[in-house]
Amino acid sequence: MERPRKSHTLPDVLSPGEVKRLIEVVSNLKHRTLLILIYSCSLRIGEALSLTINDIHSDEGLIYLRSGKGKKDRRVPRSPLMLEQLRMYYHSYLPKKYLFEGQAGGKYSRNSASTFLKRAVKKVEITKRVTLHTLRHSYATHITQRRVGLRYVQEILGHNSPHVSKTNKNDMVRFTHVTIKYKPIRPGTRFDRSKFVQGSGI
Repeated sequence: MERPRKSHTLPDVLSPGEVKRLIEVVSNLKHRTLLILIYSCSLRIGEALSLTINDIHSDEGLIYLRSGKGKKDRRVPRSPLMLEQLRMYYHSYLPKKYLFEGQAGGKYSRNSASTFLKRAVKKVEITKRVTLHTLRHSYATHITQRRVGLRYVQEILGHNSPHVSKTNKNDMVRFTHVTIKYKPIRPGTRFDRSKFVQGSGI
């Protein structure tokens, strides 16, 4: 007797407008930066929370992801706007090891991230089922709609495939240009470029 096949429902995708509303309603600088990073770099939540300050290579315009899914390191391009957001966050919070630290200095809690996301979703009255992974999936959808090559999207997402080709420069340009401009929020301390700590990676 054959078992009935499991039905696979497609995950909800947020529109760029919904992403903008969702992020702008978050007033905490750390929370907002985390959401922007997950969305604009299509990161898994585990990857985002495992980032150290030395994984941000500002000169190269890349974020290094160590031992992600499939135990394969990869590099993800980040936009100039993302770097500005990271620098503003860094100079306000001054993390010592992990980019997003908890109260004890370890990795920020996945549960805490999910909790503040749920609050934001409720505030902006989005009725779709939204998780942290929704942001990653939404950005992948948005860049595909902007005609970024599917193979390049697979590479950025860390989907291992024997068919993934070498990086196409046009795809990278399109990837980093799918950005959303958010209303700024004031950081807890003034952002001073002259106090940039050399060697931090940011």
